[in-house]
Amino acid sequence: MEKEREVIALLARLVRIRSYSGHEEGIVDALSAYAREHGFDKVTIDPYGNVIMTITGDYPGPKLLFDGHMDTVPVNEADQWKHDPLGAEIEDGKMYGRGTSDMKGALAAMMTGAASFLEERGHHFAGEINVSGVVHEECFEGVAARSISQMVNPDIVIIGEASELNLKIAQRGRAEVVLETFGVPAHSSNPEKGLNAVYMMTEAIQAIRKLKPPVHPFMGKGIMELTDIKSEPYPGASVVPEYCKATFDRRLLVGETEESVLAPVKGVLTDLKKKDGRFQARVSFAEGSERCYTGKTIQGKRFFPGWLFNEKADYIQKICREMRKSGHTPILTRYDFCTNGSHYAGEAGIKTVGLGPSRENLAHTMDEYIELSQLTGAVECYLDVMHALL
Repeated sequence: MEKEREVIALLARLVRIRSYSGHEEGIVDALSAYAREHGFDKVTIDPYGNVIMTITGDYPGPKLLFDGHMDTVPVNEADQWKHDPLGAEIEDGKMYGRGTSDMKGALAAMMTGAASFLEERGHHFAGEINVSGVVHEECFEGVAARSISQMVNPDIVIIGEASELNLKIAQRGRAEVVLETFGVPAHSSNPEKGLNAVYMMTEAIQAIRKLKPPVHPFMGKGIMELTDIKSEPYPGASVVPEYCKATFDRRLLVGETEESVLAPVKGVLTDLKKKDGRFQARVSFAEGSERCYTGKTIQGKRFFPGWLFNEKADYIQKICREMRKSGHTPILTRYDFCTNGSHYAGEAGIKTVGLGPSRENLAHTMDEYIELSQLTGAVECYLDVMHALL
């Protein structure tokens, strides 16, 4: 009961702190204070503002990294919420508030689990426990995590995104594909003197829609979906548009690379150019840049790879066995959305598994909540992971 009260109190404390991307410093302070109060050996804050809290065993062993992001998406239409988005109100066995499910609940459970392990075992174990609070994940899945993996050099990573306490052994990746077409401006009363970039774009889009992304027996279908389109000048009062840009959301399967994703689109553009020499287009990946609360700029290409591990892998089976001992029945499944695992597993090849409380479809929703049974169950499951691997 003590652990249950503690994790609920910690989550309430985190939910009451607004922590939109680039403004996570309040969560850093709260997690750091908790770590020091509970005897963690070290608290480190990197230039991006990520916080890493460490417990070191007396003997050599694997380095575990429990990874959770501190930022949340903004609260829109707060007056439409039935519960205060920053209130951490509890009703019918659920805590409501922005970030309860995505993913302050997991962070609170990770911290409570690590503190409980330290209380139970002291430093008499082989290995190292790290809990990371990550910045800007909602904008750049895996970009800030690169700094953490360099500092920790983990052997195994546990991603705390919602999984209903099941084990995620795979994740589809994500890319933002940008398609641009280039025309010639003219007065719209004499359109024949120009070249309409929007017409070129519509032709390219229709051809791209005929492409079939790959399919994987476990991860499902790759996706290429148009998400926005813009022309210039805008508003185009009496002007034939000279430029048009479209963005596609491309959901990636394991093994897909930047080159393999762009190649089919480039083939479409080459064919259109052969049909009409005036056709001018370019395809690339979107790039983003955001300012961290530390003042440092985080930036990167919006290409986040997918990953997949064998369900029979030793570390996965050890976790399964330990969870079953404590009464849990984990199913081995996959994330359909993107996580920091895109870096740890997809880029760096580090052994990774997803394990977190709550349901995936509660993220970013109005009246977001977490079931308290999932929250307290996550503490048990993270303890199981530590017992299994350390």
